[in-house]
Amino acid sequence: MPTKLASELGKVSSYGETYNPNRLYPIPRAGKRIEIGIDPNHLPFLGFDYWNHYEVSWLNPKGKPVVAIAEIYYDCNSPNIVESKSLKLYFNSFNNTIVNTITELEKTIKDDLEARIDAPVIVQIHPIEQINEVTIKPTMLGTCLDTLDVECSIYLVEPSFLSVSEQVVEEVLYSDLLKSNCLVTNQPDWGSIQIAYKGYKINREGLLKYIVSYRNHNEFHEQCIERIFVDIMRHCNPTSLTVSGRYTRRGGLDINPYRTTKNNGLDYKNIRLIRQ
Repeated sequence: MPTKLASELGKVSSYGETYNPNRLYPIPRAGKRIEIGIDPNHLPFLGFDYWNHYEVSWLNPKGKPVVAIAEIYYDCNSPNIVESKSLKLYFNSFNNTIVNTITELEKTIKDDLEARIDAPVIVQIHPIEQINEVTIKPTMLGTCLDTLDVECSIYLVEPSFLSVSEQVVEEVLYSDLLKSNCLVTNQPDWGSIQIAYKGYKINREGLLKYIVSYRNHNEFHEQCIERIFVDIMRHCNPTSLTVSGRYTRRGGLDINPYRTTKNNGLDYKNIRLIRQ
């Protein structure tokens, strides 16, 4: 693996003047997965992590700045994730760097990320002037849990809230009340979560209280979504399950993990929510 800096998360960091791939910091997935109870070699889900970066800029061959939005996609089977602050610092290292073409920039970012996460990466760069339309939804599709009048007092993860009835259903539920904290800095991470499943009907009040119980929990976005997936599988035993999270941006980045049991469940549309 290429040389890299130590993690800069939670530290005061300087912004480099020119391109520096060594700002990227990979984090192994395996440790947290083992803690959750997932065998890293036999994942109980398919899925991916989808990133949007809204603060992308570089210089064209004449030194004129270009601004753009980037989309980054990689599979959940990748051995590593990339730390979000390091990705921000990496992208900012292009701010005063001359890049000849967008294709060249996409390839550079793709190669640098693949070297860190040790898996294929898809990178798409969209200059602002070439974006004709952006689809923004107020929230996720499905039945909203947030109107339920439940009493909440537990703000650390409590899977015992999850239960089912004997009725078999197929439904899509969502909540905008997901909040957790960064594993390192303890800064709040705000998100929306969608749960699509088939099986015994999940108690909605209990599910909402379970989601709310992440409020003071410290974990990265990807790990929270995987923990939620595993807890629902263990306590509710659905025959199919998809858990999708869309988090609000920090430092110009939003992270959107997607985990599913369905082989055909990866038809994902990157539609931004109003908070993104």
